[in-house]
Amino acid sequence: MNFFKYQGTGNDFVLVDDRDQTFPAGDQAFIERLCHRRFGIGADGLILLQNDSEYDFRMVYFNADGAEGSMCGNGGRCIVRFAHDLGLFESETRFRAVDGEHVAVVCEEEIFLKMNDVAGMEQHPGHTFLNTGSPHVVKFAEDLAAMDVVGEGRAIRYSEAFQPGGTNVNFVQVMDDHTLFVRTYERGVEDETYSCGTGVTAAALVVHRQLNMPDPVFIQTLGGNLRVSFNPVEGGGFTDVYLIGPARRVFDGVITL
Repeated sequence: MNFFKYQGTGNDFVLVDDRDQTFPAGDQAFIERLCHRRFGIGADGLILLQNDSEYDFRMVYFNADGAEGSMCGNGGRCIVRFAHDLGLFESETRFRAVDGEHVAVVCEEEIFLKMNDVAGMEQHPGHTFLNTGSPHVVKFAEDLAAMDVVGEGRAIRYSEAFQPGGTNVNFVQVMDDHTLFVRTYERGVEDETYSCGTGVTAAALVVHRQLNMPDPVFIQTLGGNLRVSFNPVEGGGFTDVYLIGPARRVFDGVITL
């Protein structure tokens, strides 16, 4: 099987051209093995590019544990770059993901990915919860560089309030009037990742709502820089939400099934 490795600000994925639908998508243990960093290719997730009769392609995303996941923003930017590399479109594309339709634009090194509208957010003691295609908790932190993101994130991810599905957890430090530093504990990976697209989107929307940080919000992650643009609407929601940043091919190879 031919595979391709892509990364978006350090969030890395195995990409497979599955337009002939021969990939064993129902084999969770096999997908987990491919994503294993010691015994497989190594990735935060695996993404299939499949045909779709109404769109340029379909994105099917699996977490590193092999289970099919919710929307992945950085993965969405990577599959757009992959589809562009395959010649499926010139500069603009429409594709289907688990949370519905997305549009995207390739502009040199950057991918502009339109995320779903966000209806609102829930305030809880000490944190905010919202869904940006995947469920996210956003929690402010003072000295984020020194924080035990895995320990504190795991405790929230598995807390009773978010069962049975759990949640992703984002810790946010405000760096200046336009910039955030974000670290994320991702469910499915069950670890901190270098970046999380739906997570930084959630962080940007929460900080705009609570601190009136202007659009676009600039994001620093362990894997690089992103920005999020949006249009706030009455009632607490957001439309025209875009996740913007680089997505790059790392290498390709062949693996025996």
